Amino acid sequence: MQRFEAIENSDDFLEDDKGLERLDSISMRLVAIGEGFKNIDKLTDKKLLPNYPTVDWKGVKGVRDILSHHYFQLDAETIFEICDEHLDELLTVTKKMIVYVESNYE
Repeated sequence: MQRFEAIENSDDFLEDDKGLERLDSISMRLVAIGEGFKNIDKLTDKKLLPNYPTVDWKGVKGVRDILSHHYFQLDAETIFEICDEHLDELLTVTKKMIVYVESNYE
């Protein structure tokens, strides 16, 4: 995620207005990602996501819920960890899902 490239640790989010803007924008992207996968899960009758067990889908969708409903409990360290440790795998799996869907449903 391009917004995350300049962030080296969770404190970078909190040190100035630019860091806070990044934290806010990344958080909103995570909400959108979680919402998108909730919708995909619903549209596929919960049959697509389980085919990709390397991703914690409950966590992906849960982050959306936490950020949407408990925004003031936002934790910069958690957002940093998600971006640093999980987004690459989510992107890789999402690309595989797109290839699968395009080849099986077009």
